[in-house]
Parts: sequence; C-alpha cells; structure tokens
Amino acid sequence: MKTYKYPSVLTIAGFDGSGGAGIQADIKTISALGCYATSVLTALPVQNTQGVKNIFPIPIQAVAEQLETIMEDIVPDAIKIGMVHTPELVGVIVKKLKDYKHIPIVFDPVMVATSGHRLIEEETINTIIEKLLPIADIITPNMDEAAILSKTKVETLKEMQLAGERIKELKCKNILLKGGHQKTEHITSLLLDESNTYHSFEFNKIATNNTHGSGCTLSSAIASFLAMGKSMYEAVELGQQYVYKAIKYGADIKTGKGNGPLNHFFNPQKLIKNEMV
Repeated sequence: MKTYKYPSVLTIAGFDGSGGAGIQADIKTISALGCYATSVLTALPVQNTQGVKNIFPIPIQAVAEQLETIMEDIVPDAIKIGMVHTPELVGVIVKKLKDYKHIPIVFDPVMVATSGHRLIEEETINTIIEKLLPIADIITPNMDEAAILSKTKVETLKEMQLAGERIKELKCKNILLKGGHQKTEHITSLLLDESNTYHSFEFNKIATNNTHGSGCTLSSAIASFLAMGKSMYEAVELGQQYVYKAIKYGADIKTGKGNGPLNHFFNPQKLIKNEMV
C-alpha cells in the first residue's frame, strides 16, 4: 500500500487570544492552504483587536523541549518564525535549528504591533541581527520594522529600497519589504532576492481596518508555498495574493472593537497528499 505525507509547516510564534494574529493566524493560514501545521509557542501576549496589554514569557526550557519534540517526530518542509522577544529565546531557536539547514526558514521580524506598540527591546534586536537573520531564507519586515533594522527612516518607496540594501548587508538572503503602511491608493511591496535584484508587487489598497495579523498570515503563507515546493519568487507572489484576498473577503466583517482579522478561510483547500519516496 502506498503511503503519503502532508506538506508540513512549523510555526514558532506567540499567542493571540483574539484569534487574528500570532500562532492562531499561522495555523489558520497553513491549514487553509492545504498544509499540515505544527507549532511551538514562544510567548503569551495578552491582546485583542485593540492592542497588546501585556506579554508573559514562555520558559526557555519549554520552548527548547517543544522544538525538540516536534523535530524528532514531524520534520517540517518549511519553518515560519514569528515573535521572538528575548535574546535567550533567539539563541535557543537558532541552536535547535542548526542541524536542519535544508529546511527553508521564513522569519517575520515581529517588532511593532499593528496598534503601534513596540514588542521587543534593543538587545533582542541586536541578537536577531547577529544570529537569526543569517539562518533565515527570507525575512518579511513591514516599513516600521525595516526602519528599525536599517536604522533609517522608511516612509517612501525609495526609502524602502535603501532600507532593503542596508538590511541585505546583515547577511540576509531574501528580503520582502512590505508596503502596507504606505499612504497611497496602491500598495507596493519589494522583494530583494539573493542576486540583489528587486521585484515589485502592487495591489490596490482595500478600505478596511481588518488587517490584524496580516504580517503573520503572509509569512505563514510564504512558508506554506515553500513547503509545497514553490520557488522563493512564486511563494512570495502567491503568498501576497492569498493575503490580499483574505483581506478583501473579510473587509466588511465586524470582529472586535479595533483592527479586525482577515478571512483566512475564503477558499480553504483540502490537505495535500504527497506520495512518500
């Protein structure tokens, strides 16, 4: 009898009790795209659609054991890393993943919440730059996060390009600079790839506040498409198309009093069955 496996994506991320961002958004996205989601919890933020009220840490040993337990049993085809809010957390994740260099890693540098709340301290940012950026196959900063990483102002498309070039010097392979905070009718995101070539992606801005968790969703979508065997460019393009439609089909829904979530299940896919070799 033939045996099969699902393309598997591991999300290493923080919690969101309101269900729109973090590990909840990741699992929804991975599942909606037809992949199998596993997860490692890194932090317990207390938040809703209006903002983050507190962050409770998960013990470092608990994170290490979660990672070990998943990796010894369900080795993923791609990994998404989200909220890592302490230097110790960065260190243990990098240490536990060092033997899995063949697995593509998507890192969403969660540093600033949609509400504008800064989520991590300077020491953690420095550790991320030193240890985590070099092992990631792609990072997906928004304009605020690009400004933090590049130490420059990022408000225009030209400034996004300059920031990308500075971030590339931090040993990043691929950088997707997200343009969702642009104050224009069209949103332009930029992919700076391994060959230092820019690719632009343009979408019409959707009039809605329901964008809570869009960054988590995008990075998880890219990881899912990489798990399916897509190229980096294809994964980025398809991931952005998925997020655009998830925002579009959830634009008129009222969930909570603040920035509502996306509609992750606007077109859910069945789990993909790949024949095992």
